Amino acid sequence: MTTDTGRARRPAVDGWFTLDGEPALLGSRCTGCGTYAFPAQEGFCRNPACTSTEHTPTPLSRHGTIWSYTDARYQPPAPFVAPDPYVPFAIAAVELAAEQMVILGQMVAGVGTDGLRVGMPVELVVDTLYADPERGDDVVVWKWKPAGGTPASTTGSTAASTPGGGDHGA
Repeated sequence: MTTDTGRARRPAVDGWFTLDGEPALLGSRCTGCGTYAFPAQEGFCRNPACTSTEHTPTPLSRHGTIWSYTDARYQPPAPFVAPDPYVPFAIAAVELAAEQMVILGQMVAGVGTDGLRVGMPVELVVDTLYADPERGDDVVVWKWKPAGGTPASTTGSTAASTPGGGDHGA
């Protein structure tokens, strides 16, 4: 698979998301109780009330709503590959309603915390984390972007708040 850069793409973490067609995170669902897991679960079920050890691989919802958010003001440690100079980015905890779970992920470039709000709809995309000059390809990760052209700010802030005044940043 290639991007508009013409370079091949490879996932930063194998088996966690798809690259073809509309991207999806790859999780699992317990065959005993229906509990979803991400990344995909093997062995025991994450539901403490369930004794099943059988799980079915399953793609997760591509759309969700922001449950919480913040920004990464400090450069994450290796193996994260950051641009030089480092550019802070927004991070969102996104609730997938069908799976009743929250998935943490980076927001796409240009979307800062000033334009995010709890409950905002977002969708999953695959985006370049960095270009690998040694292999000549792009290393990609999943990210969240505002759904349906929802306006979002290109600036960041250190905390998210609601009209009630409480901070809801992660």
